[in-house]
Amino acid sequence: MRVRVWFLVLLLGSVGSFGATAQPAATSDTTLEQRRPLPYPITPDRGFQQALEEGTRTRSGKPGPNYWTNTATYDLSARVNPTANVLRGRGTIRYRNNSPDTLRQLVVHLRQNIHKKGTFRNRPAEITGGMTLDRLGLGGADSLRRVQSRQQLQRLGQGYVVQDTRLIVFPPQPLEPKDTATVNVRWHFDIPGADNFRMGQDGEVYYLGYWYPQMAVYDDVEGWKAEPYQGDGEFYMGYADYEVSITVPEGWLVGATGTLQNPEEVLTDSVQARLDRASTTDEVIAIVDSSARGVGTATVAASDADSTLTWQFSAEQARDVAFGTSDDFVWDATSAATGEGRSMIHAFYRPEKETWRRSAEFAQYSIEHLSDMIMPYPYPQMTTVEGPIGGGMEYPMITLIGDPSSSEALFGVTYHEISHMWFPMVVGTNEKAYAWLDEGTTTFNETEGRDDFYPDQDAWARSEHYYYRFATSVDVPSMRHADRYPVEGPARYVASYDKPGVMLHALRSVVGDETFFEAYRTFAQRWAYKHPTPYDFFNTFEDVAGRELDWFWRGAFYESWTMDHAVQSVEQTDEGVVVTVADQGQLVMPVFLEAAYADGRTVERRVGVDPWLDGKRTVEVRLEEGTVTQVTLNPGHTLPDVDRSNDEWTRQEVDASVKP
Repeated sequence: MRVRVWFLVLLLGSVGSFGATAQPAATSDTTLEQRRPLPYPITPDRGFQQALEEGTRTRSGKPGPNYWTNTATYDLSARVNPTANVLRGRGTIRYRNNSPDTLRQLVVHLRQNIHKKGTFRNRPAEITGGMTLDRLGLGGADSLRRVQSRQQLQRLGQGYVVQDTRLIVFPPQPLEPKDTATVNVRWHFDIPGADNFRMGQDGEVYYLGYWYPQMAVYDDVEGWKAEPYQGDGEFYMGYADYEVSITVPEGWLVGATGTLQNPEEVLTDSVQARLDRASTTDEVIAIVDSSARGVGTATVAASDADSTLTWQFSAEQARDVAFGTSDDFVWDATSAATGEGRSMIHAFYRPEKETWRRSAEFAQYSIEHLSDMIMPYPYPQMTTVEGPIGGGMEYPMITLIGDPSSSEALFGVTYHEISHMWFPMVVGTNEKAYAWLDEGTTTFNETEGRDDFYPDQDAWARSEHYYYRFATSVDVPSMRHADRYPVEGPARYVASYDKPGVMLHALRSVVGDETFFEAYRTFAQRWAYKHPTPYDFFNTFEDVAGRELDWFWRGAFYESWTMDHAVQSVEQTDEGVVVTVADQGQLVMPVFLEAAYADGRTVERRVGVDPWLDGKRTVEVRLEEGTVTQVTLNPGHTLPDVDRSNDEWTRQEVDASVKP
């Protein structure tokens, strides 16, 4: 196994970045107070540098010729007992080592253990006892024993250890390159209640996320990347194929990751017919309405003594699987055009949730808009489930959403969670280490979607409002591990959601709309079903744009700097009009200037970032002769200027200072 050195990333997360400790640039015409910090170049960490040397990554942002990912197949069964609020599961995991390394241990996530007494967590969680392993074995061998010491492990030659939310398995023989390990496991846990985050039950709806033992990621940059689940930081997951059987009481409906394989065994003929119709239309079809819920109208009657039905789902190239179930659900469906065919859209919700009647419509729009903006949605279906959380939580092909206060709020949450199907479900980023890379891109996407769906609103102005509200008071950079933000306050949200969304909007202005979206799509296409880092994102944008952008990455993501351009003066000279623009902030951004003349003319000027990178605090913008009546900086509000009160000058306000 490689030795991975990652203290640099932790250092960046702890103090912001090396740029924060840089000496400010000094120029002959500035005082010490006016000197500005300069953005340092981006230096990838040692693990990424080693990946470059080994040919798994490239400086252009493309996966290298030797790139690999480990893969798995899961054959899982879950039985939900609503009376006891217990899930019992069993499964076989086949984990293939596609790396060039010999693996002497296997690491598995048991994320339900966040509900176990004594587990470290950074947000409140109900104590249920966590996940109990009833049996764990490798291949066809007898059950492995849980070892209590290194000496016991050496004596047995195999075994396992449970550490917080992680299971470390020591096989009797190392897993060589190109070999496959088979893990057989049985488990059960009490399903947490409605006060839980990201999954749980409220007595009516059961939504099951991280409900099974899941292999951790072993990647080409850091080897095993298996950090404990603490609550705030989300997930880093590998890709797998799934066969899943879900057993619930008859009359209960199930929505899940993947495609239902046995509709004739669980659904009535009339429901199947309505689903067939929905698969070819843009119209939203009521598959099961309030009057059709239950046995005989929605589901078939069970043939076994315990009155249960088993729903079978299959999914390919998914990084996780989740499901929701209830006998209170109604079910709407339609389909969405992805550009490469049609994908089914399902919405499960309780009928008293009036706002949810537009859920399928919103999901359909989201899939189609995102398919057009980024790349075609690759999965056969998308499901929205109304359930027991606030906000929303994404899983492959399915999302859990609470009960928003308005139709517009439901649209926003739906679009946001479905946007996660691209980042990080298809483009498999590490959400724990770099939350901004999926939440920031998704915030950008959501705002674009709002802008298109509600054309009479200025969605970007609303999005920027939240950033501006906290930008000057939340001194936390985006390049920070998601579990290392202050627990209280808005720091994690601003740094991971609002700020990167606004910065990507600014980047679009910096490189141009066409170049931005070409780079954005290229990144998604290059890294579909792979594990990119921020360096791959940065390198791809620079590769497509044909320019170095370290100054932008440093200021936007590694620092807590803010932008404040101001019109310092406007003077009429013999050679024309001279506008002096002052940079009163720290964040380097180009100058966008618009000037209006008394004769009705309007001119635009743009000044690049070189003056600021040279340490200057002011720049002169020369305009053609004529009477200038108004000067506006950042006229489209596309750059994140935190003080817009000094962005505009009008002749009437400063007549005395203008030379006739």
